[in-house]
Amino acid sequence: MGLELYLDLLSQPCRAVYIFAKKNGIPFQLRTVDILKGEHMTEQFSQMNCLKKVPVLKDGSFVLTESTAILIYLSSKYQVADHWYPADLQARAQVHEYLGWHADSIRGTFGVLLWVKVLGPLIGVQVPEEKVERNRNCMALALQRLENKFLRDRAFLTGQQVTLADLMALEELMQPVALGYNLFEGRPQLTAWRERVEAFLGAELCQEAHRVILSILGQAAKKTVPVPPPEAHASMQLRLARIP
Repeated sequence: MGLELYLDLLSQPCRAVYIFAKKNGIPFQLRTVDILKGEHMTEQFSQMNCLKKVPVLKDGSFVLTESTAILIYLSSKYQVADHWYPADLQARAQVHEYLGWHADSIRGTFGVLLWVKVLGPLIGVQVPEEKVERNRNCMALALQRLENKFLRDRAFLTGQQVTLADLMALEELMQPVALGYNLFEGRPQLTAWRERVEAFLGAELCQEAHRVILSILGQAAKKTVPVPPPEAHASMQLRLARIP
């Protein structure tokens, strides 16, 4: 069996892995794991990842979890263009610098609106408005720091070429946009960065990868989003409770 990627394109890290593999012509078998249907909670999936999360990479008998680790593995194994994950020590360190900050300041913040508008209501949980407002303030602060610390006067987050940092950032920032909050509005520098990244990736690939998340609000309005099975509710409630 060749390379298998277990993904749900509702997930930001999964989309980053999907786009990277597609853009670089890496051959893989897509194994869709529908989180809303609880497919990540099955015994079969748990045998691959006991954390019950996507993405997961399976390369023969080798199994790898966590999107950053997967992207670095794919970059190294398939010898993709150097700009993605530079061989130069200092350039590579800057990619890691962003990814470390991303995990701390971006990852848990920009996905909150999906929980507020879609996932919470599916299991009967409403997030208080003061938490929603606090989340928007946190996003605004993170975006300001993203521009001031990383983007600055550069074309991309760590320099003049696209890296794994830009891909990870784009997918997180697309999440609230898809949920009706256009965080690029009033931010011309960030908007220009997004346009450069999407132009590099290609409009067709971006549309393909974003189709699921861009349709989720419409599905929720029509009540066609599947209700997660009861065994998924406890972990979902825990995630909702952790919204600051």
